[in-house]
Order: sequence, then structure tokens, then C-alpha cells
Amino acid sequence: MSRRNATTQPELAGRSEMKIPRRRMVERLAASGLRDKRVLAALNEVPRHELIPSALRGAAYREAALPIGEGQTISAPRVVAAMTAALQLRGNEEVLEIGTGSGYQAAVLSRLAARVVTVERHPKLVEHAREALMRLGITNVEVHLGDGSQGRGSDGPFDAIIVTAGGPSVPEPLLEQLSLGGALVGPFGPRSKQWLMRFRRRSRRAFAREKLGRCRFVDLVGSHGWAA
Repeated sequence: MSRRNATTQPELAGRSEMKIPRRRMVERLAASGLRDKRVLAALNEVPRHELIPSALRGAAYREAALPIGEGQTISAPRVVAAMTAALQLRGNEEVLEIGTGSGYQAAVLSRLAARVVTVERHPKLVEHAREALMRLGITNVEVHLGDGSQGRGSDGPFDAIIVTAGGPSVPEPLLEQLSLGGALVGPFGPRSKQWLMRFRRRSRRAFAREKLGRCRFVDLVGSHGWAA
């Protein structure tokens, strides 16, 4: 697999717009305890308002989840920041995202990793995300239509995997596609009692697991998730 350092990427289109509310969002996240400077910089670079419905752009940098159509949401900035930081990316990783949604999380990851492969089950969201990422000039993200609970075995293994929808348990195909030493972060458990979890692959069969906090996400629908 080709690997490219994310720090060499060009400035994003649209970054100069809404700079003040975006900077204030980042300052709030830093004040709340986020210490990863690379993640903070990525959040300050990505124009979140360009990746949500135009009617909601005024709320783009508020600490709130927002509807993006197809019964899906874009997670609140705090959640995006926490999940991204939990991956502990260094810049040369190949990352799999399950649940593209608006494309915002993928855009943030694009500033922190060499390559991002993202899977979404809703065709309209796939089309929107592809167009938005292209408009921003992001070239190291690949958006695919499919059952995210199956992962993307043809492109793996992956150094990191992020799951942005809640499943009853971590899908086995995703664990199988995680590289040795790699981290998987996502929400799992009953709908009323989900935990944000981090799994770290220690060997072929062994995974260290850690609870990062309570959470509530939209359903991970698929053959290794909730039924449609």
C-alpha cells in the first residue's frame, strides 16, 4: 500500500470562510480537555459548514449533532474530536471509516492519515460526500457504497478503523481487517446502553479493549449490525 504523510496536503478550499466560529469551536474543545494538537489543527482546517445541508450552515460549529438526511446525523464536534483522538494517528496510516454520512469525519481524517477508505449504505449520502470532498480538494479519501458492517476487506488491512454508527457488538469482519497494533474505535452495545470502545490488536487472535465513555449513535445497519 502506498503511504503518504498527511502534513504535505494542500490547503482545503473553503477554509477561509467562517474562520472565527470554527476557531471558537476548536478553542472550546481545547478548553474541555482535548490535548491532541494534530486533531485540533485538523478540526480548524476542515470547513464543517461545507459538508452539511446549506439550511444548517449557521449551526455548523455549535456543539450539536445535526440532521443530514436519510435519517442520519453528523456527530457533534466533541464526539468527532474524541473519536479521532482515540485513534492516535501519526500521519502515515491507512484508515477505514464505517458510516461516511456527510463526509466530515472523513475530511478530518484526511488531514491526519495517508489514506482514508469510507463506506456508506445510503446512495444519496455517498453522492453528497463524494461531491463535497472533491469540492474541497481532498484527494486521499475513497467513498464506497456498501454494507459497512462487512468492512472493506479488498482494501485492507487497515492501521485504524473508526465506526460512526452504533452496533450491538463489534463486527468480526472489522476486527479481522485491523492490522497488528492497530486501533478500532466505535460505539457498541444495546441501543439504550452503548459504550464508545477502543480495540487494539495485540496478536492474530488477541485484542485489548477499553471503554471510553457512554454514548448514543444512530444504528449500524448491516449483516453484522442491526437489521434494517
